[in-house]
Amino acid sequence: MKISNETKIGALTAIAITILILGYSYLRGNDVFSGSNKYYAIYNSVEGLTVSKPVLVNGYQIGRISKMKLQPDGRTVVEFKIEPDVVVPKNTLAKLESTDLLGSKAIVFELGNSNVPAEDQDTLKADIQGSLAESLQPIQKKAEMLMSKLDSSLSAVNKILNPNFQKNIDRSFMSIANSLQTLEGTTKKIDHLVGSQTGHIDAILTNAEEVSGSLKTSTAHLNGMTANFEKVSNDVAAANLKQTLDNANKAMADLQATIAKINSGQGSLGLLLNDDKMYKNLTDASNNLNNLFIDLKAHPKRYVSFSVFGGKKD
Repeated sequence: MKISNETKIGALTAIAITILILGYSYLRGNDVFSGSNKYYAIYNSVEGLTVSKPVLVNGYQIGRISKMKLQPDGRTVVEFKIEPDVVVPKNTLAKLESTDLLGSKAIVFELGNSNVPAEDQDTLKADIQGSLAESLQPIQKKAEMLMSKLDSSLSAVNKILNPNFQKNIDRSFMSIANSLQTLEGTTKKIDHLVGSQTGHIDAILTNAEEVSGSLKTSTAHLNGMTANFEKVSNDVAAANLKQTLDNANKAMADLQATIAKINSGQGSLGLLLNDDKMYKNLTDASNNLNNLFIDLKAHPKRYVSFSVFGGKKD
């Protein structure tokens, strides 16, 4: 039986259309030859997410996004078709994540720990993770700060490499070297001075030791004097101070009585001090005696006569 060309063309066209439909359906996430479970999740934003994007678990693809529908409240319902042999716990989290720096998105299942599996056409919990670009923003800021610091460091290096700056550094090092030489010379002079004055220094130290010894001896003497003073103080404190004061008061009373008698003219001393006549007689006697001594010195022969031969001279 001979098949006409028209039949062949028609058959090939039908096969091509069938393959095209199956391919388009597969690209849209519909598995024509095997059954699959449908799950749903509702997102506030699905930026970068499209139909046929993969559904992953730990990087392994377990399904695709089969449909997306916008709700009146602005949220989007996303339908997943998952391989039938994959068990999805009921508390699984369907997280919208970025897969590259260009903003491509995928759904990542974080399988829960529930023993109850999700039923076909159940709605899972949804979550949105920030894009990689957003995650890299802190790193970008740090990199910008690092570049700014690096630029400042390069500017400082350029200043250091500046010839004028190098000349200033050379001058500074020369000044430091001169200062060190001066310091070394001063140190040598000090060493020489100390060496030449070693004898004097030893004598000073010896004198200081002697003074220290003298101070120790003096301290011992002072301690002895302090002990003696303390003993005397204790003796004075232990003495009968009341009797001493009574005796002193009695002596003062006797002295006052004697002075009173003298003032009243009693006794020789009282007469001498209070009787004017007696005072005049004593004064006259003293004057006469004084005149007698003067005349005796002037005319001794009147009062004293002697002879060599013991004879009396008329």
